[in-house]
Amino acid sequence: MFRFMPVAAFFLAAVLLPVCQASAAQYMFFQPSVSDKKITPEKWRDIWRDSKDNGINSVIVQWTRYGDIDFGGKDGWLVNALRDANAAGLDLVMGLYMDPAYYRRLSEIDAAAYDAYLQYALGQSLKQAEVINARWNLPIAGWYVPLELDDWNYSQASQRTRAKDLLVGLSDRLDAPVHVSTYAGGKVASQVYGDWIDALSEKGLHVWAQDGAGTGTLPDLVRQSYLDAIPCSAGVVLEAFTQTSGAGDDFKAVPVDDFAALKRPNQCHELAFFELRYLPWGRDLLSKHLNVSQAPTS
Repeated sequence: MFRFMPVAAFFLAAVLLPVCQASAAQYMFFQPSVSDKKITPEKWRDIWRDSKDNGINSVIVQWTRYGDIDFGGKDGWLVNALRDANAAGLDLVMGLYMDPAYYRRLSEIDAAAYDAYLQYALGQSLKQAEVINARWNLPIAGWYVPLELDDWNYSQASQRTRAKDLLVGLSDRLDAPVHVSTYAGGKVASQVYGDWIDALSEKGLHVWAQDGAGTGTLPDLVRQSYLDAIPCSAGVVLEAFTQTSGAGDDFKAVPVDDFAALKRPNQCHELAFFELRYLPWGRDLLSKHLNVSQAPTS
């Protein structure tokens, strides 16, 4: 799950797609942290060039506003780094607003407050998209809504339907495809999970389903049943990290021991890595990483 987590990722060896050429993950997530502003412009250019050289075509930026943190805004280090990414030939899927208390709020509020809260959070994402379009001067290939859709907080059919409707409403007001991510924690049946993803995709949302390998929440056989239920319309996020923290602790992870263990769930999904700082060419980000949820500055 993408809960303020430093994670690890490595480039996946090419596999055969249904279309005739070999390919691996062409997307990678980048989860901005305030510590990343320590990276020099020259190093950013190296990072993006190496990303492109290793087959990455698109960067999904996890968020561009995290609570009150905007990473410098229109003149900040993040927008400058992303301009360099685009100059290196990488398409930008721009993350929007993340409420640091999102998961806690969903676990605490009742049904009536649930609807109002989602409207508020997605409204903040719309405002952030308007800011980016007006001030950031970047070409936008897509928008990413960083409010993860997991089956803990969306275990009821009514919750899943309402979230879908609100996301479609947001998508209708944006000028590029909307990307979202899902996570299976075993709280609904695998077929229900797959049907949920399918329903989101049918409405034009670009869904990324996390593979759950890094968090280890589910036993492998159970996790595989959820992977098998993911429709081909959705992409799969390769969690190329191993979580070392326990339940209730601040998230900690290390790179996967065996790169070859990163496997394609099946032959029909787009793939994305989560996330840049643990890729071999992103190690400078890892060494300077701070937990963004603990950092008070931009």
